[in-house]
Parts: sequence; structure tokens; C-alpha cells
Amino acid sequence: GRREGLVLRGRRRVARRHNFEITKEECLMRILLIIAISLLALDVYADSTDSPVGLWETFDEDGQLQSTVEVRVEDDRLFANFVRLHNSDDKNPMCDKCQGDLHGKPVIGMQIFDGLTLKKEVWQKGAVFDPKTGDSYKGKVWLNGGKLYVRGYVGFLYKTRVWRRAL
Repeated sequence: GRREGLVLRGRRRVARRHNFEITKEECLMRILLIIAISLLALDVYADSTDSPVGLWETFDEDGQLQSTVEVRVEDDRLFANFVRLHNSDDKNPMCDKCQGDLHGKPVIGMQIFDGLTLKKEVWQKGAVFDPKTGDSYKGKVWLNGGKLYVRGYVGFLYKTRVWRRAL
């Protein structure tokens, strides 16, 4: 039968299989191309996990799933809105504790982050809204270990919630 494998021709090693010959240089170029494409794919994956953009699940103090929130970046500012409530008899309750224009409005679609700006890997200088209390708080948001940390401040006191990326 036909021999497959590396064959020495003159001074060049050639891979031969099914009447298809590749020089060492061509083989090396193909390997480098595969490595480059793999690294690019990893970089794209890393960028997607380092971004807060997407759907996130929120939890209460006891770890119970509360809501799904859509986070987006527009004009280099971070915004978020409720898209689903999980532990409510009413699928889209009205915000009874909200003040002003938000009073009596549906919670689904309500804005949670109002345009935080990114500084040193932390989204800040904006407000975080809590429809349960109807209050807005000075806020910060950051990613760490694939989780989104959302912190609301009242003076020097704060509360931090950890959100998990929705699957």
C-alpha cells in the first residue's frame, strides 16, 4: 500500500497523505493561523464576560430569585431596566411606594440604573433605584468573578447585592 506520513524529498520534509503535500512552512503557517483564531475567539469570549451588558438575575437577602434585569450601555453610560419579576403574584405590579411620576407605574420596564459612568472599572456617579422602597440611592456597580455587584449608598451606609448572569 501507499505510505503515509513524513517523506524526505531533497532537503524539505513533506507531509504526504492522499496525494496532498504540505511543506513544513505551510504546515507551520496553518498551525499559527489556528492558534491566532483560537486566541481571537478567547478574547471575544473574555470581552463578553467582562461586560455588564446582558440579562442579570437579582436576589433578596435570603438568596431567593427576585427579578431579571436587562443591563445595557448607551453613550458610555450604564442603564438597567426590570424585564421580569419572579416572586410576585402580580406579573407586573404597580409601584405604590414610588414618588412623583413613577407612582402607580408598572415595575416592568422601570429603570434601575440611570446612567452610571465608568471610572477605574467601576460604574458610578449615578443613582440606583429600588422599587420596593420607592427610593433612589447613590450607586456603584462593578463586575468581579462573573458576578455583578450593585451597591446603594445613603450617606456613609451602604448595601451591596450580588447579581448573577441569567442563562
